[in-house]
Amino acid sequence: MSRLLRSRRILTLLIASALVAPLFSQKITQPVAELRGAWVSTVANIDWPSAPGLSPERQRVEFDSILDVLKAMGMNAVFVQIRPAGDAFYPSAVAPWSKYLTDVQGKAPDPLYDPLEFMIKSAHARRMEFHAWMNPYRASFDLDTASLAPTHPLRSLPENRKSEWFFRYGNRYYFNPASALVRQYLINVVRDVVVRYDVDGIHFDDYFYPYKEPGHVLQDMNDYASNPRGFITIEDWRRDNVDKLVEGVSSMIKSIKPYVRFGISPFGVWRNADQDPINGSQTRAGITCYDDLYADVLKWMRNGWIDYVAPQIYWSIGFPPADYQTLLEWWSKHTYGKHLYAGHAAYKIQNNEVDPNWNKPDEIKRQVALNRSNSAVHGSIYFSVKPLLRNALGVQDSLMTVLYPNPARVPGMAWLSKTPPATPQICRVGGSPSSVKLAWHACDIATSDENPHYFAIYRFDGQSVGDFQNPRNLITYTPFYSERWIFEDPTAAEGEFYTYVLVAYNRFNVESYSSDPVVVKKTKKGARKKKKCWLF
Repeated sequence: MSRLLRSRRILTLLIASALVAPLFSQKITQPVAELRGAWVSTVANIDWPSAPGLSPERQRVEFDSILDVLKAMGMNAVFVQIRPAGDAFYPSAVAPWSKYLTDVQGKAPDPLYDPLEFMIKSAHARRMEFHAWMNPYRASFDLDTASLAPTHPLRSLPENRKSEWFFRYGNRYYFNPASALVRQYLINVVRDVVVRYDVDGIHFDDYFYPYKEPGHVLQDMNDYASNPRGFITIEDWRRDNVDKLVEGVSSMIKSIKPYVRFGISPFGVWRNADQDPINGSQTRAGITCYDDLYADVLKWMRNGWIDYVAPQIYWSIGFPPADYQTLLEWWSKHTYGKHLYAGHAAYKIQNNEVDPNWNKPDEIKRQVALNRSNSAVHGSIYFSVKPLLRNALGVQDSLMTVLYPNPARVPGMAWLSKTPPATPQICRVGGSPSSVKLAWHACDIATSDENPHYFAIYRFDGQSVGDFQNPRNLITYTPFYSERWIFEDPTAAEGEFYTYVLVAYNRFNVESYSSDPVVVKKTKKGARKKKKCWLF
């Protein structure tokens, strides 16, 4: 009796053609493993809460409603902005409460509750991962420092220290990436979340050094001159400042909870080919990660500091300055073995005067088709929730009925897991007139990596094992942290034979060996396990 090979990477190709316009008259094959996520933006109340100062009950109802719709759309992960501007959506000794939650920075919800704890539990209850999205360097959203909480470092630090910690650029204040004290403070902010909360990931967005604004110059020449650290140019020095934070956050996370993934969502163009003929993309973007935001994302992946990259490829297929297909292919060739999730501009659907392609109802479908035709792409994240809820040009309908009609698990990161989870075995089969009941166990769990986090339950028609890549054969995934390893199948038909198989997954989404198959006949009164069978 053979077993499935460990760590099957089920990344089913949707369609081989690069020109995806005619695809959707065909039957679409659904991947079984694919990250399907959405960014939930809290800054300026873009997505949630709908307004600052709502009652905690209203906040909870709104968030649950968002998750219910996302779950119905097939999503399996949310990326929620818990630190939009030097603040926090959770009680913290190192950051004040966000004004986007309570309307006054530093003011706690009344009655008091922990929004982050609530959101994580709500996501996990729907078998959705929760990634804590943080903006690392933005210290304020405007110049009104008087409205900041007394505990915000912009107000609490002495004046001489503030000049080291912060700089003003445009109409905002930013934490100074050059300061070692700032780096340690920001690492501590992330550590606080990793230690106290059951997050599945820590997520940074694209804001490192600020986007350039006409007439404004970064005032960091004195910092550079006082400690250039051997760098010939200030640009390389700035990139090293950001490198130090990314490396420090990564090391801290892995030292505490190795299963917590660290990912970054950079601006969609790393460098144009005219800036870097060897490594640049065939694009004409006005700004780039490397040259303008001082974010050397390729170095972070190459050095293993981040586990995934989610570039914001916020342009359409065929858009001349920055074509989605061109950029997707470029990023897919520069992952260094890390996961690549494509960032989609849902907010541009029927809302972009520059690019008429966003008025086409199939633009997102075509982008997802390209993702699935590229084995280096592991899923999609949509910015943001609001246009999905609004169902702009039927995008919600497309996700529900065409792109994500079947559930998918988040792809595993085998390089992070020292060992696969313990192999489950079906130990009891029973039933009732209306169902088949299964119970299982897993033995010899010696490490946390071997501890199952959830299970996949497969059912094949007849008395043999079928195709694990066909979502029709996947009955369900069990909830996270399931305490009762029992499942009831109410869809079995009387008189039919079925073959059941289980696969376990750990916190890295790495799969176990498959269980031994069990053949069951559904009877009028219940179910009967076939004592001996030959499976082929």
